[in-house]
Amino acid sequence: MTEKDKAYDEIAKLVERFSDQFDSYKKSGYNETMTRRDFIDPFFKALGWDVDNSNGYAEAYREVIHEDKVKVGKATKAPDYSFRLVGGKRLFFVEAKKPNVFVKDEIQPAYQVRRYGWSAKLPVSIITDFEEFAIYDCTKKPQPTDKTSVARIKYLTFKDYLNEFEFLWDTFSKERVLKGSFDKFVQGNQHKKELQQ
Repeated sequence: MTEKDKAYDEIAKLVERFSDQFDSYKKSGYNETMTRRDFIDPFFKALGWDVDNSNGYAEAYREVIHEDKVKVGKATKAPDYSFRLVGGKRLFFVEAKKPNVFVKDEIQPAYQVRRYGWSAKLPVSIITDFEEFAIYDCTKKPQPTDKTSVARIKYLTFKDYLNEFEFLWDTFSKERVLKGSFDKFVQGNQHKKELQQ
């Protein structure tokens, strides 16, 4: 069984569990930390990322930094996850929310993740509560009044993960990122923007 097949199976299990207990996850008592541990961490682990630094890499070489530091205006903020290449080059941030947050429609989370990405000069970043998964273009300066659809490249729900698995694997799996697929996705998105102007 390939790493890709294993990833599909793992994500299928997460989707099934989320679906089976959907109502309990939507309650306000189910918090962001639980969401991260139960779903978001395993989701990215399935895609090949060493979320827990189980390899024991030195700080400078960790693949995933939790609560990374980024200067936003005069303040230092802490995106939930920073995904990096060996050597510390940041690729994208992931901001986690609990499932009773409406990722598709709430302005504040979208603005937050776009500000993080914009401030760190990252091309894209993600916001997810596992139920929803939104990818944002962070090259466009965010405004607090922007609708959530502004600069949103792609929006999925957990029900889409298996149908969109090829896209998720090709764009965000560590294996494919190391082979340049993330860069192609970013360049393709940049090309699309240029065509729209």
